Amino acid sequence: MTPPRVVVVWCPDWPVVAGSVAEGLAGQTPAVVVAANRVVACSAVARAQGVRRGQRRREAQGRCPELAVLADDPDRDARMFEPVVAAVEALAPGVELVRPGLVAVPARGPTRYFGSEPAAAERIVDVVAAQAGLECQIGIADGLFAATLAAHRGLLVPPGGSAGFLAALSIAELHQPADRNTADRAALVDLLHRLGLRTLGSFAALPVDDVASRFGLAGVCAHRLAQGLDERPLARRHPPVDLTVTRRFDPPLDRVDAAAFASREPAEQLHDALVARGLACIRLGISARTEAGEELHRVWRCAESLTASGIGDRVRWQLDGWLTSRGSHHGAGITLLQLIPEEVIGGQALQRGLWGESGEDDERAGRALVRVQGMLGPEAVLIGVLGGGRNPHDRVRLVPWGEDPTPARDVDPPWPGRLPSPSPSRVPTHPLPAEVFDAAGRVVGVSGRGRLTSVPYRITVDGSPARRVLAWAGPWPVEERWWEPRGGRRCARLQAVLDADPAGSLAVLLACETGRWRVEGIYE
Repeated sequence: MTPPRVVVVWCPDWPVVAGSVAEGLAGQTPAVVVAANRVVACSAVARAQGVRRGQRRREAQGRCPELAVLADDPDRDARMFEPVVAAVEALAPGVELVRPGLVAVPARGPTRYFGSEPAAAERIVDVVAAQAGLECQIGIADGLFAATLAAHRGLLVPPGGSAGFLAALSIAELHQPADRNTADRAALVDLLHRLGLRTLGSFAALPVDDVASRFGLAGVCAHRLAQGLDERPLARRHPPVDLTVTRRFDPPLDRVDAAAFASREPAEQLHDALVARGLACIRLGISARTEAGEELHRVWRCAESLTASGIGDRVRWQLDGWLTSRGSHHGAGITLLQLIPEEVIGGQALQRGLWGESGEDDERAGRALVRVQGMLGPEAVLIGVLGGGRNPHDRVRLVPWGEDPTPARDVDPPWPGRLPSPSPSRVPTHPLPAEVFDAAGRVVGVSGRGRLTSVPYRITVDGSPARRVLAWAGPWPVEERWWEPRGGRRCARLQAVLDADPAGSLAVLLACETGRWRVEGIYE
């Protein structure tokens, strides 16, 4: 079955365009977006000077010394692409935002309205230029994949011609790095190329049964794309509905009990509006205005979708915190309250298992922690999140209770030079100063080859009396970010067990950096 006709609107090099606009760069300034020290997007001006996607940052700067380096910021890219989406949506409601820089819409509506596909494409280009001030390219073909590749070339593929259009293209077109989530597809493309399948047409000619048995589900999906078929239909975007609930109070709220009563009805109204649209709130904004004109705002992030009582609890706790902290000030009464669903998801996305995943005690503890946040602020309750890194201090990140506990750095990479197990049970916020001496009282250091200058015999920690070393292991030299003039770090780590005192023996993790020893962790 032939896929429906799709119009794709593509803004080339969008991450660079968005970053350049945000930073106020001139249009002819060569620029790149860098993530993990590699170029993920570059401008046409930079490409003309030899800069390419995938290059290391230093190599790109070597080819173009005046290169502007921009941070990778998907939130910025999505935020600045919204005017383009709104412009296309004004002509054809129900668009799908594929990714920042690429939007798709069924071709039938705009084609029938403007009379032909070329007329529709010309009109979209004009509207995007007029309303968003940006240039774009249009591609029309049967199916999203073919239309996307057609947009990269500014082509209108005739009906029924997608398979022929794709057949002559390189097999590398299956891997679109701008999607940022195609690592498996890149490996598949590399394998197909080594097997001698150099074009999409040669891959599409293979029997689907053979593809499934050799390459699995990922191969079958790629095979469908090579044939000009779609993996899925378009998921149309609908203009967002303003779900903000606003309440004005006259007389102003100035008592905690009155605030608790007043929070119930708007919380239930917001929850009912979300349920009616099949949505659930996971990030709730609470705004208020006082008699003195003071604007108050706080955002609550939750790991689970908020029920009506959950919304009401957070509103009550937040008002309680605001009124309590401002109770002694004139004009502390609250005259306006707004509940803003900052982030919503499908109502079924966070559905629990049949038997639940946490007990009653866990839920009660969670409610208590949220109550503390309401009185003292989100930063008052923090949890540790373990991530990747080479030393204990880098691996642990503290995040407010209820926020997304995503590690700052991936745990899976090998992390050469990482501290071996076991990890310290205590990690000081600021490393403790220490001194290491040998049996003759000389200071022990680390040579340029990463070896101790003598055998450790006594160690003092943070000015405490010296303690004898019972056992030690190491050192383990680590050199991080050596390519950055000011960001590099070179150190050597040492584990040591110190002799017993009335409190017992002490095991520590020491690090020697620039000739100074410090305690980075304590084993208990």
